[in-house]
Amino acid sequence: MEEPRINNKTLEEAIEIFRADKERESYVKVMELLEKSIVLVPARQPEDLSPELTEQMQAGRPVLLPKETNIAPCLLTKDTGEQALPVFTSQEKIPPEKKSPALIAMPFMSCVAMVMANQDKVAEVVVNPFTGMMILNRSILEIAEKRRQAVQTMQLTPKQFRDFAYNGVALSLLPKYLFEQKEEGLKKLQQEEGAFLLQLFEEIYPEGKKIDCRAEDFSLMTLNLTDTIQLTRLDMPDETNKKGMCYRVYAAWKRDTGEVLYYTLENTEEGKYIARVTQGGKHELVEPVPDNGAEIEAIMNLL
Repeated sequence: MEEPRINNKTLEEAIEIFRADKERESYVKVMELLEKSIVLVPARQPEDLSPELTEQMQAGRPVLLPKETNIAPCLLTKDTGEQALPVFTSQEKIPPEKKSPALIAMPFMSCVAMVMANQDKVAEVVVNPFTGMMILNRSILEIAEKRRQAVQTMQLTPKQFRDFAYNGVALSLLPKYLFEQKEEGLKKLQQEEGAFLLQLFEEIYPEGKKIDCRAEDFSLMTLNLTDTIQLTRLDMPDETNKKGMCYRVYAAWKRDTGEVLYYTLENTEEGKYIARVTQGGKHELVEPVPDNGAEIEAIMNLL
């Protein structure tokens, strides 16, 4: 793979201007440049790399990895105990004593997506933490993530956008709402069903663009499994039962602890899997969906 070309001189100059004047216009300029930049992320040595990439890493050169590579970034721990993702605009911004096992070249917006998918672990991004530090907190990253998603949606066909919206509601907006509102949020979902879900779709669809599904396309069922556990099952529209899509949701309310637990059924490349979404927004596959149709028993075991 060709070695990435990284030239962030204009970005570095903009950061220095902002650090000197702290003006809003200077900050906006930095963010505009960052969104288009490739930055360097210190990380642990990835496994199963080609000999060519391994040689580049061992030589201390930054590499641009294949999309399927799992990246384990080296995080910074603040005095508060929170962790931050360090990114660098060039190798010169990394002191020799702070070198990491690997240096990954990544689009800055991919770094934003990685942080927002692991909000329970990473609180912020720090640009050039050892030389002219600039901190990007959670609120700034949320704005950047919305801009990233907006750009992504403009590049999708209508069918791809609909699939993007389905997963956006099932894997992000709905769990976030339920974790925040807890029992009251579940009651609203149970009472309004598809009409409520369409309100979440409005957060994804651009203004003036017609939502490509109906309230009656969603099916909801609530079960009081025990004195302390209530389980709400949401079936997504039929067209979600295909690879890459979440086709069913199980949201559990644990009355004794006041917890919401959120599980999904998804059609992955490896088959149908049960996954979970955590309160911090982390998404992870848990186990295959039972072949015998005993989904609820499997979810109960996880609860």
